[in-house]
Amino acid sequence: MTIEGKIREHLHNEAEKITCPPAISKRIEQSYSDYFQPKRSKKNMKKRLIGGIVAAALLIPTAAFAAPTLIEMLTRTPMTAEQVKVDKVGHATLEKLYSAFPETKSFEIIDASQVQGVQTSIILQEKGGTGKKFILHTNSSTGKIEHVNQENWEPKDKPLIALNDQEIKAKVDYLITNLYGHIEEYEFAMEQMENPDQKTLMLNYTKKGSKTPFYQVFVQGNTISLSLIGGETTASTMKVEGLFSKDGKPDYFADAYLNDANLLSLLQISATELKEELAKGKSVVEIAAAKQISKQQVIDVIAQTQAVLQMQGENNGNTPKSNSSIEQMSKAIEPKVSQVIEHKTETPLKK
Repeated sequence: MTIEGKIREHLHNEAEKITCPPAISKRIEQSYSDYFQPKRSKKNMKKRLIGGIVAAALLIPTAAFAAPTLIEMLTRTPMTAEQVKVDKVGHATLEKLYSAFPETKSFEIIDASQVQGVQTSIILQEKGGTGKKFILHTNSSTGKIEHVNQENWEPKDKPLIALNDQEIKAKVDYLITNLYGHIEEYEFAMEQMENPDQKTLMLNYTKKGSKTPFYQVFVQGNTISLSLIGGETTASTMKVEGLFSKDGKPDYFADAYLNDANLLSLLQISATELKEELAKGKSVVEIAAAKQISKQQVIDVIAQTQAVLQMQGENNGNTPKSNSSIEQMSKAIEPKVSQVIEHKTETPLKK
């Protein structure tokens, strides 16, 4: 059975065990009804849909690990507190948190898991007390904490969302500054989402001249939910379609090869920037050469990624343990990779 078939079967079996609470069913029905009200503007609809997603992510505990893709969730491996502390990515993540918030050194690791080579997730909670909590998701390639939830750091009788806008911004600023550094260079915008069930604020921190937020934060109840969208993580989290074009239209044949976090990290470029460079008629090889990166380096990175992905598909999603088998698969993939990285937009594909 293919990996797609196994995923479909797994989801089908799990769905049969789930009973949707009446309250959620009603909310889904209402959202569906609202969606087809023709007089709503696109902007308001977008805000409403995002608000609903954010509400679900904050209200459902299992959504703490909702950031990875479906296949990653199916291959996620639990970790003990001891394993986290000796794991390279886990240890570095804890050190960053402890440095930013020293009191968390006394917190207990209540849950942790890992997708090998992709992400490490850790949940820490205060022992006793008010139940202060941190949920951290770290990119295994860049070492950056890409997603963080800070929960219950304000008194229950006056939760975070009950503060005024200026006070909320100060709390978010403090979280970002402590974990990532100063934010004076960023432009700031705050808006309230259209979430009828619970007040939700969205805060965007954007570099001047950029249309994409560098930090995007949602505040609801007593939780700050922060995502690092820009910077180093752009290369690993943002997927861009139609990197090449043909006859003025997107040509998707190479997207799976070039939307590669390791490649983008090697080139020190985002997927969006790569698309812009390709649109100028350059090949990936030429873009790499301008950065003093050889063609073989590019081939090695892409071929290894594709080899691991293919072998995971053949091994029920498990990362192959044999380096020799990965190397053999990589060598077999190299000719196709070479073809992709030498290709130029609007030119016929070499046969």
